[in-house]
Amino acid sequence: MFSLFKKDDTFYTLLEASAAEARNCALLLKDVIPHLGGDTSAQLDAIRQSRRKHKKLTQGITEELCKTFITPLDREDIESLNSALNKVPKTVEKIAERLSVCPVQFTHDIVSKQISLLEQATNEVISMVGLLRKKASIDQIQDMQDRLQHIEGDGDKMLMDLLKQLYNGKIEPIEVIILKDLYELLERAIDRCRDAGNVVFQVVLKYS
Repeated sequence: MFSLFKKDDTFYTLLEASAAEARNCALLLKDVIPHLGGDTSAQLDAIRQSRRKHKKLTQGITEELCKTFITPLDREDIESLNSALNKVPKTVEKIAERLSVCPVQFTHDIVSKQISLLEQATNEVISMVGLLRKKASIDQIQDMQDRLQHIEGDGDKMLMDLLKQLYNGKIEPIEVIILKDLYELLERAIDRCRDAGNVVFQVVLKYS
C-alpha cells in the first residue's frame, strides 16, 4: 500500500542492517584464508548466503522508496547509499571466488593485510550509517570520514607497492596475472566502503 508518510526508523533501520550485513560478508572473507588449498565450499556458501540477505535488504529499501512519498532523507541520497552499500558484498563475493581457485602458493600474507583493511573500512561505514539516525554533527562524521580515507589511502599504497613487485620482471607471468587481479579486487572493495562513507558525509554536510 502506498504511504504518504513513513516513520523515520524504517529507512534508518534498513540502511543500518545493510551496512551490518556488508560488514558480515567482509568478515566471512577472513574464514576463506585458512582453507585455501583445500575445500572452501562451506566458506563460499556462507558468503553467498550473506550476499543474498544483503540483496533482500537492498531490494527492501528500493521497495520502500517506491511506496513512500515523504522520506527522512532526500530520496536520491537514500538511493545513492543503498547502491554504494550493495557493491561491497558483491565485490567481496568475487574476491572469495578468486581466492577459492587461486593456487595457494600465490596467496601471500599481503592478502590477509588487505582483508584486514577491508574489515576496518566496513567498521567505519557501520558507524557512519548509524549516525544518520542520530543526526550527527559534521565534526563527528568528519573524524570517521578521515579514518576511512586513511584506510583507503593505505590500501592504495599497498596496491602500488605490490604492483611494483609484480612488475619487476622477476615473477612468472601467470603469477603476475593472478595476483594483480586479486589485489585490485581487494583494493576495489575498500574503495566501495569509501564511496559509501562519502555518501554519508555528503548527506550530513547537506543537513548540517
